Amino acid sequence: MDRLKKRADFLKAARGVRRVEGAITLETCPSPQPGIRIGFTASKKIGNAVARNRAKRRLRAAASQLLPLLGRQGHDYVLVARGTCVTRPFADLLNDITSAVTSAHKKLDAKAKESAGGDHA
Repeated sequence: MDRLKKRADFLKAARGVRRVEGAITLETCPSPQPGIRIGFTASKKIGNAVARNRAKRRLRAAASQLLPLLGRQGHDYVLVARGTCVTRPFADLLNDITSAVTSAHKKLDAKAKESAGGDHA
């Protein structure tokens, strides 16, 4: 998995599909790059620098376990920490990410099916 580092990549993902689950917000979109790319964000709403860094570390740990299994090749994912990300039990954080990714994939599939169906009508 590659990391998203450029602001333009984060903004492109923000324009894609967004899913909010528990302590995270997932933003995803198809990418012209092969492979899975992921980025992490924690705003000042989370707290001070220590809290934001802890939230991002927890998101990185959870994503490294789940996205190789659940992620799709050629997609970008951005995990945004929400207020309870630092205190949420890790198992619940894993469940949040799993449900957000599966829900986002369903939405992406529906969009693809809709656009493919619209071309033939």
